[in-house]
Amino acid sequence: MIPPLAFVVLAAVLFVLGIIAFFVKKDLLTQFMAVEIMLNAGNLAFLALAKAPARPAAQGLVLFVITVAAAEAVIGLAVIVLVFRQRRSVRTDDLKDLKG
Repeated sequence: MIPPLAFVVLAAVLFVLGIIAFFVKKDLLTQFMAVEIMLNAGNLAFLALAKAPARPAAQGLVLFVITVAAAEAVIGLAVIVLVFRQRRSVRTDDLKDLKG
């Protein structure tokens, strides 16, 4: 049996990789996937902590995060598609004139 600490360490590694990908890549789709990796890393950490006997609420929290991630995916992809239709590009360098 794999100890829960190994899952927490894996979640931390995935979260750090998501942060790095978000700040290094200049493509909106790649940044979007980096955010999804970070959300899934959080879910993995919550599930690892849910294995502890005194923390049954973590599974409910994971369901909440999955719901928020699904809504975020729908809205985020819709925004990216709209940006691509207007600009023919999803690179963040090309979107600097969107500042309000």
